[in-house]
Amino acid sequence: MNELTEIRHLQKTDAEAIKNAMLLAYPRLATYWPEAQLNRLVDLFPEGQFVVTVNGEVVAAAFAIIVDHDQFEEDHTFQQVTGDYTFSTHQPAADTLYGIEVFVVPAMRGRRLARRLYEARKELCERLNLRAIAFGARIPGYHEYQETLSPKQYVQKVKNREIMDPSLNFQLSNDFHPVRVLRSYLPNDVASGEYALLMEWDNMMYDTRPVQAIAKKTQVRLGLVQWQMRHFDGLEDLLQQVEYFVDALAAYRADFALFPELFHGPLMADANELSEIDAIRKLSQFSDAILARFTELAVKYHINIITGSMPVMDEAGKLMNVGYLCRRNGSTERYEKIHVTPNEAKYWGLTGGKKLQTFDTDSGRIGILICYDSEFPELARLLADQGMDILFVPFLTDTQTAYSRVRHCAAARAIENECYVAIAGSVGNLPRVKNMDIQYAQSAVLTPCDFAFPTTGVKSEATPNTEMILVTDVDLSILDRLRNQGSVQNLRSRRHDVYQLSSSELMPKH
Repeated sequence: MNELTEIRHLQKTDAEAIKNAMLLAYPRLATYWPEAQLNRLVDLFPEGQFVVTVNGEVVAAAFAIIVDHDQFEEDHTFQQVTGDYTFSTHQPAADTLYGIEVFVVPAMRGRRLARRLYEARKELCERLNLRAIAFGARIPGYHEYQETLSPKQYVQKVKNREIMDPSLNFQLSNDFHPVRVLRSYLPNDVASGEYALLMEWDNMMYDTRPVQAIAKKTQVRLGLVQWQMRHFDGLEDLLQQVEYFVDALAAYRADFALFPELFHGPLMADANELSEIDAIRKLSQFSDAILARFTELAVKYHINIITGSMPVMDEAGKLMNVGYLCRRNGSTERYEKIHVTPNEAKYWGLTGGKKLQTFDTDSGRIGILICYDSEFPELARLLADQGMDILFVPFLTDTQTAYSRVRHCAAARAIENECYVAIAGSVGNLPRVKNMDIQYAQSAVLTPCDFAFPTTGVKSEATPNTEMILVTDVDLSILDRLRNQGSVQNLRSRRHDVYQLSSSELMPKH
């Protein structure tokens, strides 16, 4: 059973779960927030309180209030910033998000849950147009050096990597910078010598003019993997390369990682003595393990992964080309290739799927069409009718002419459906694999053609036939303006009185 990891707001019914989790997280301090104080936080500032659950169990949390930056810029204690734990210092109209708690239970450390909580805080800070995030950071490793180093010297040695302090190193790696040493910050914090560091993260999007809070995320970062086909020493060797790319895209804080169609084709090299149809059926034996690893990586690196595609046998023994959306909360959903090419049917015995739908994510509503499916405009239009903002197209093409068909059709889909289209393919050669010996690709992010977008309709594109990643930001709010105020409005201008497109059996209703 896959673990389902979710981040949500604190609820009043979480009090007992928070207590149990905090006692696990702080065995030496044996401290936790009482139910009355948690309820107070929910009443005062519900959107500032986050918890992480794994299969419904609370395993991490982050709590915050809003304070006046100038009021707590100088030396202060935790008791003072929390108003003697009453949170009377919370001022909704103030300018700084002040973190008063972050913890992860020991069994769940190393899974980047704290990073997810920090990212949630940063998004909240930007959405509320606050100038900064601040908090008093414990330095639990300081007690080992207290006799020989001042807190300032200790921090400098940590920054110089002469001393390893996991807590402080984590803050620094997440773009927080130390402002000053706080004395007597947290009573009984012997490990930190009762010192703390005032850490801050500056909101570069802060606008001193009055603005309304953004209701939903509109800036989305796309990560495309242009994959090199080459020999791998088995499945684990290939999956190490997969994790390398996921890690790289996560380091750039991408919201999505898109892999190409049948990117794991090199594994068929060990079955090259078999017929092509038997070789790809043998390849399908890896699909469950690949899905399990992608699901794990999506949670570990906090990124939504589109797995390209892989052959999967259905209950009737038919071989289909399918892929999976692995969300960063641990949930997965399947998409299918509806149209198979003549060669895929002839040499591999692939059967077309029957499932088409959009997927809701924390970064917009998306659609996914595998390679040849992008050349059928009806499919993308059905997805657009369900509110698709981004269309992902994992592809596999052997020649430049085959690639051009996918590329030009994807560009048309962006214009027709007023959406972004991201395409990712594989490059390189596989001389030991029948029917997959050569590859050609130039991955790209394509846009509609109007004044708010590049004049060519190309947001970004990779170097042809070179293994690389492509990282691109897209703005979903521009799509809304295009659909309502664009030079042309392809979705709104359709003549429903003359023609209609529907597929009640193919698509589930949202």
